[in-house]
Amino acid sequence: MPVIGVSLKTYMSIKDTVSFFEELKSIVATSKDAGVEFFVAPDMVSLGKIGAYIQENGRRDDYPQLAAQDCFWEDRGAYTGSVSPKSLKELGVQIVEVGHAERRAIFGETDEIVAKKAEAAFRNGLVPLLCVGEKVHDTVENAIDACVTQLRAVTNVISPDCPLLVAYEPVWAIGKEKPADSEYVRGVATGIKKELAGRVGKSRVLYGGSAGPGGLFQSLYPCVDGLFLGRFGHKPANVKAVLSEVIQAAQSGAK
Repeated sequence: MPVIGVSLKTYMSIKDTVSFFEELKSIVATSKDAGVEFFVAPDMVSLGKIGAYIQENGRRDDYPQLAAQDCFWEDRGAYTGSVSPKSLKELGVQIVEVGHAERRAIFGETDEIVAKKAEAAFRNGLVPLLCVGEKVHDTVENAIDACVTQLRAVTNVISPDCPLLVAYEPVWAIGKEKPADSEYVRGVATGIKKELAGRVGKSRVLYGGSAGPGGLFQSLYPCVDGLFLGRFGHKPANVKAVLSEVIQAAQSGAK
């Protein structure tokens, strides 16, 4: 099943986030009919509002899956300012992003911290969305080595039956006008999938890093299983265009 994810980071107000989710309802219906998994990660402050809004305004299946952009590695305790994965579960969150390049760079998160967060997510019935990626544009082989190092830090800690989403986001491509070269991404994604082969838990690889509409998924599938959108996914029209491309590629078996 292909996957489309959108991270809103902290670009939207709570009001705009609610409106965004409402606008996505028709897209969700199309994605479900086509067998495409679709999730959105609002900012932390909006999560509670969105969870309550979904419960009050229709079936949960009418809306994208809820994802969180981060969590702490402990469920409860004296951890000022942290977000409990147990509380995220109570809100209806299904997926938790861990290890994004911005959190590694700005907040100093290490592979060890990321692994603890991934384990905490799984412990609470949440699917970890692990972000991996090399810092500089290098050879495919070196990029694979960098990603596998980050990946093993997590897979060596979490249960082998833990379902896992891996977002490959070359750090040097995040926020740029264009994504990384398709051949390069296919090579790195293939290396990541090789590392994941044999895991009991379902593992899928998404591409992020300036991902958006324009034929990107067709050029990467089936080396990647989906796309993780940043700012290009903040407009429903772009999400709809990406969904159409994902459906077309999946149905045609594009290579």
